[in-house]
Amino acid sequence: MATAGENSAAELLLRAAALVPLDRYALAALVLAAAFLYRFLELHVLGDLLRGLRGGRVALTFHPDSQVYHRVASKCRSLHGRYLATPWLASPHLQTLFLGIWGRPPSVTYRRQLYTVRDGGTIALDWLLASDWEAADGSSCDGTISSDDSTPIVVVVPGLTSDSTAAYVKHLVFSMASNGWNVVVGNHRGLGGISITSDCFYNGGWTEDIREVVNYLHQKYPEAPLFTVGTSLGANILVKYLGEEGESIPIAGAASICSPWDLLVTSRFISRKLVQRCYDKALAIGLKGYAKLHQPVLARLANWEAITSSRSTREFDHHATCVVAKYETVDTFYRKCSCANYIGNVSVPLLCISALDDPLCTREAIPWDECRANKNIVLATTPNGGHLGFFQGLTAGRLWWVEPVSEFFSALHDSPCMHRQKTQEHGLQSPLESSIDKGPYVNLMEDGMVAAVTNEDTNTHESLDKHNQAVSEMEGSDVNVQQNGITSVLQDESHSAVKNTSGTEDNVPSAQGPVGSQEQREELSTDKIRDAIAPVKKSINQLIRSQGRSVWWLAYIAVVTSWPLLGAIGFFLYRKKFRNSSPAKRLLRG
Repeated sequence: MATAGENSAAELLLRAAALVPLDRYALAALVLAAAFLYRFLELHVLGDLLRGLRGGRVALTFHPDSQVYHRVASKCRSLHGRYLATPWLASPHLQTLFLGIWGRPPSVTYRRQLYTVRDGGTIALDWLLASDWEAADGSSCDGTISSDDSTPIVVVVPGLTSDSTAAYVKHLVFSMASNGWNVVVGNHRGLGGISITSDCFYNGGWTEDIREVVNYLHQKYPEAPLFTVGTSLGANILVKYLGEEGESIPIAGAASICSPWDLLVTSRFISRKLVQRCYDKALAIGLKGYAKLHQPVLARLANWEAITSSRSTREFDHHATCVVAKYETVDTFYRKCSCANYIGNVSVPLLCISALDDPLCTREAIPWDECRANKNIVLATTPNGGHLGFFQGLTAGRLWWVEPVSEFFSALHDSPCMHRQKTQEHGLQSPLESSIDKGPYVNLMEDGMVAAVTNEDTNTHESLDKHNQAVSEMEGSDVNVQQNGITSVLQDESHSAVKNTSGTEDNVPSAQGPVGSQEQREELSTDKIRDAIAPVKKSINQLIRSQGRSVWWLAYIAVVTSWPLLGAIGFFLYRKKFRNSSPAKRLLRG
């Protein structure tokens, strides 16, 4: 009876379900699918509607006594407002996907410069000058920058496998050039259509390229303030470079956009959930495509079959990055190359922008306390934005983060907070090093120019002989110098400059010439002794100033401990003379 009752109940339930129209089932399926997609894509349309389409407020993290905030960031209107995403892109995944596929970039035409670094690698520098943007309106433009031009220069460091053609790079470059600034994109090695010309590849911690490019630009355009912007993995490289250099860096200000901060935490994050694993596979495909462009070089340095079989960024780093860059393990590479370890040493005004819903660079890696402890850093976070997306407007024609970067740089350029490079103090001079050995009289500059250098101590015949020899070797022929991919030719003016310098020293008496009297010989020997002990005296004075009383205690201990030994040595040397003296004989007889 119970079984018959149960069957009858099931039959009744099926009959009741059959009476429901199919369109109701379709509607329910659509509701469930929408709820799943809303959750899976992390949509925030309803949240924006509940907030009255005002967007999320920008949260700022900074030190209470930070002059960078009070004098610079406080004047940036966009940092004290709200960010509202484009309604039909109200998802971090949709923003990131739309940026990678389309992005609606403005039309930009670069001027390319090939730069050769010290190890033989080649970097493509793509320029967009403020005059180029003005020339688009019909005015003439020669496309050059004079060495005394004071127009600020913005150096852009793109993200992983990105170059100057990326949509977000074009948005930034176009905005800064339209504000009257010169912009240069430092493409990574092997990107931008340039082949690998050395055995070095870029990675998330490779700062040598940005260091050489910045130093080159600073030397070529010394009057132009340098600003830098790093995006995604380029932000990690930039912040690491800022921390490595400290005060001795020719950067006036910087901005970090969507930095991964901690590569180890980020690596674990993108392998955690299904949607993140999709990003991981997409990044691995991009890395393998980059590797195929340079297969002849990479196959010689690493296991090519293992590289092509990589299914994640971690596997690619294991088979390629760690082998080429000589890291023991992948975790070692991630730990050593994470920019979060260098934040405390950043001395340049730095604006950091991150989205809390970034699907690649998790909020778990953001170093909140480290940013708050550094007076030079202002951290701006938004609830939404995706990875480098931050689209705004109904047509998604603008990226929000470009505006605060432009405002921050403009306010910083007009404020006293702009960083000034501090030269590093050299160590103590060796006591055996004379002033003659400090450097050549013909100095080879970084830009390929040769200039005459005068020394402080030019009273000895050795310095004159070296100088005259250098001048004689240079006369009669031009000198071609090629360094860092730039060739410079010496003209006759450089030769005449060296000759004029030598002409001022012709009246210095030679130590090998005849000496008229004993007084002159004694005076000359005294001068030589004084010149010889001058470096020692200078070093001792510097050591005393740096160490204080400890030097005097050290001298006292040295004298006390060595006095008996010196007395014994003196007695041993003069014992025969002591025995032959009359007082000694009387003492022995008595």
